[in-house]
Amino acid sequence: MITTLATSRLILKPLELKDADVIQEKFPHWDIVKFLAKRIPWPYPDDGANIFLNEIALPAMRRSEHWYWTLRPKSMPENVIGVINLMEGVEENRGFWLDIAWQGRGLMTEASEIVTDYWFLTLNKPRLRVTKAISNLASKRISERNGMKKIATKKKNMSVVGY
Repeated sequence: MITTLATSRLILKPLELKDADVIQEKFPHWDIVKFLAKRIPWPYPDDGANIFLNEIALPAMRRSEHWYWTLRPKSMPENVIGVINLMEGVEENRGFWLDIAWQGRGLMTEASEIVTDYWFLTLNKPRLRVTKAISNLASKRISERNGMKKIATKKKNMSVVGY
């Protein structure tokens, strides 16, 4: 069972199927998806959030392989503004996205700090690795604020996948 987490400004509530509609509304914007282009179909399908929750996220949560939370401002706890997750894996253990209207306020730094603590202190994992596009400077700064160091640079195909 994944627990609800909180920071000074955010509530991190475990992802649920009922979050699909708001994710479908807020996630498929190129400024969010462009750094995830290899894994995310573009244009994003009309049922993309339902497919993601039903076929990927929720089954992985039940198997205790992935841990997903919705991000909600404490001032508006019913308002989902993003998602952050942890996952088992060799090269990648954390991912996130934040509604464009909420970016640039330090909220993802807060969220990533608390889920990083969860990774090490609750799940007792030995290391946390995060991959990102070189051009994703905001994500790089969040990782640096979390005390992460660059360990490698690899060339990957970031071509856009389409339906």
